[in-house]
Parts: sequence; structure tokens; C-alpha cells
Amino acid sequence: METYTSVIEIETSRRRELVDVTTLVQAEVRKSGVQTGLCSLYAHGATAAMMVQENDDPNLAVDVVNCLEKLVPDGKWLHDRIDSNGAAHIQAGIVGPSETLPVREGRAALSTWQNVFFCELDGPRRVRRILVTIVGSA
Repeated sequence: METYTSVIEIETSRRRELVDVTTLVQAEVRKSGVQTGLCSLYAHGATAAMMVQENDDPNLAVDVVNCLEKLVPDGKWLHDRIDSNGAAHIQAGIVGPSETLPVREGRAALSTWQNVFFCELDGPRRVRRILVTIVGSA
């Protein structure tokens, strides 16, 4: 069993946004040499998350952000007294910090309509990190 670890670094440009990282993830799977296994992706930060979502309609990413903002609006949380990002922490907890993808034939086995998104919930940030762990057989 092979184990491969790496870090994907990205920059975000808005307070809340979904950033498509599928190409970066597929590159890491190729580099790993794993043909069959699992790829674990972990958003390194308490105000970020990972999501597998439809890739065809860019409005869906806008809809996801709008939904999270309506479910958990800014400015209503005790944590805001510390650094005004209570909503981001709660939103990140709802979405979750990680995704695990099957690896088949040396690729992350996403369906036709799926991509991998980093969910920025407290940006913009010059550096956001996604920890990558890939295990399986070559």
C-alpha cells in the first residue's frame, strides 16, 4: 500500500466563495502514482470547508453561498465579540472540513457532473491550504 501526502495552496478573492480545485486534486492523484485507493482532502482552517458539487452551472456555487448566508447570517453570534467571524465557523462546521474521493485508474473517480470545491467562508486569504492524503496501490 502506497501513501502519498502533499499540500495544495490556493488564494481566495472574496469573503465567501467556492473555488474549483478539481484540476489541482487530479494533478496530485497523478503525482501519487496510486491507481486504486482513496484521496482524502482536508481544508486546513476553522473557517473553510471542502465540498463535492455539480460543475456545470456556475450559479450553483452562488446558490450554495447564498444558502449558507441565509442559514447562518453574519452578526448574530457570541463568537463575533472575539473576531466577527462566528458565521464562518458555523458554516464551515455545517459543510465539513473534508472529502474522501475514490481513486480508480489513477484518477479521482468523480462523476461527469462533479467537481471538488474549496469553500472559503472568511476570506479573502492570500494562502489557504488543502492537506492531501492518498492511499492505495500503484
